[in-house]
Amino acid sequence: MPDRLLTERLRALPSVDALLRTPEALALRARLGAERLTTLAREVADELRGELRTRDGDGTKFTADEEEGSSNEKESVPTNEEESALSKDGFTREALLAEGARRLSLAAEREAAGGLRRVVNATGVILHTNLGRAPLSDAARRAVALEAAGYCTLEYDTETGARGRRGARADALLAELTGAEDALVVNNCAAAALLVLASLARDGETVVSRGELVEIGGDFRVPDVMAQSGTTMVEVGTTNRTRLSDYERAITERTRLVLRVHPSNYRIVGFTSAPTLSELARLAHERNLLLYEDAGSGALLDLAPFGLAGEPVIRESVAQGADAVTFSGDKLLGAAQAGLVVGRREVVERLRRHPLYRALRADKLALAALEATLNSYRRGEAAREVPVLRMLAATRGEIERRVRAFSRRLRPRLGGGALTFEITAGESAIGGGSAPTTHPPTALLALTHAALTASALEERLRRAAPPVIARILDDRVVIDLRTVSEAEEAELLDALASAASD
Repeated sequence: MPDRLLTERLRALPSVDALLRTPEALALRARLGAERLTTLAREVADELRGELRTRDGDGTKFTADEEEGSSNEKESVPTNEEESALSKDGFTREALLAEGARRLSLAAEREAAGGLRRVVNATGVILHTNLGRAPLSDAARRAVALEAAGYCTLEYDTETGARGRRGARADALLAELTGAEDALVVNNCAAAALLVLASLARDGETVVSRGELVEIGGDFRVPDVMAQSGTTMVEVGTTNRTRLSDYERAITERTRLVLRVHPSNYRIVGFTSAPTLSELARLAHERNLLLYEDAGSGALLDLAPFGLAGEPVIRESVAQGADAVTFSGDKLLGAAQAGLVVGRREVVERLRRHPLYRALRADKLALAALEATLNSYRRGEAAREVPVLRMLAATRGEIERRVRAFSRRLRPRLGGGALTFEITAGESAIGGGSAPTTHPPTALLALTHAALTASALEERLRRAAPPVIARILDDRVVIDLRTVSEAEEAELLDALASAASD
């Protein structure tokens, strides 16, 4: 570009102050604050300046080789109109100011999208780790918002006016529901495992089956946690078969703990065998050792009627003699993220007195959600009130009836017919490292757009407000209402109607 033309365009660039006086910037000031808004305005001005320097006289952009003075033949790069309004007729002061204001709004939108936002989970993955795992029940949401969000009795006893114990109510409910003598709540299940191992087996040995040394999502590796706790891992058996005699031979005077780990998202099938928990408990107690079970997702109810066989029921683990059992609060139990420990009173008390406990304890919001959810179990209403259990219990026929009713509401909203759909059979997933071989049958709404690829349509839904998270299957976007609440159906209809436009 001739120097004179470049100079003219650079002079037409809006100043940061001019950008901050635009209606778009004034509307953003209260949300972003003056300092952050100014920073974004500077970034937008710098971006525009840099773009002008890389444009030819007709508005096209130079390639990297041209910017470096390469002698290669010039290859112009077309301007993307969705990303920039700059063109050969758009370099006036007014056009550049309008473009700067537009980019400032987009920058603010991108920044807001990076935070924690509510989404509509239409994937059919019930415990979707990336989407926050278990949705809270209505009672748990009320407890968080109304009881715990402000001042609360986190560590205060209103009867005596003295300091109370954090989580005392949740501990009592957990002990009652599992048949354990005592319970303790920390901030997640990995923390619970670390606390148990550090408290009970540090500077000693922990015996564990080789087939249970699993890695769960988020880089949680059993051997790594054991190493961090200060215990020495002693592997026994083989990947697929471990006998009680393998444990017996491994026990020495340095052994402190016998560990059983539920494999969560990993299964070995076929030629397999392992001692029962009661057999391990008998061996451990004969040798004056403690038995610890990491039950993973855990469950307070037998979930076999829901189609989930093989998930540990915590009450049964306690009854079979485990001295400590850890499991998650935000998976099959259906509450907030928490690591739950139940077991013998003297064992749990050792954990409570350990210095690590203070670093790992749960906060008031998680405890409030957990208490409310456990109350649903105590009243015998969990299957009706806890969303995870309702989703697990939903049959394919029930979901298909919902999908057909939903499609009747959707069809009139689709306008010219760019978006078409059909109802097809499919499978949901449990997710969250639970029941990897269980795929509940479901009915899917399969979407096709005349002008968009499946990826583009999925992206359009993902950019809705609130974002709708769906799956792509056989080059179609599929919606699974198993994980969409009835209260969210109106928002899903709006998002699909918006996506139907060309």
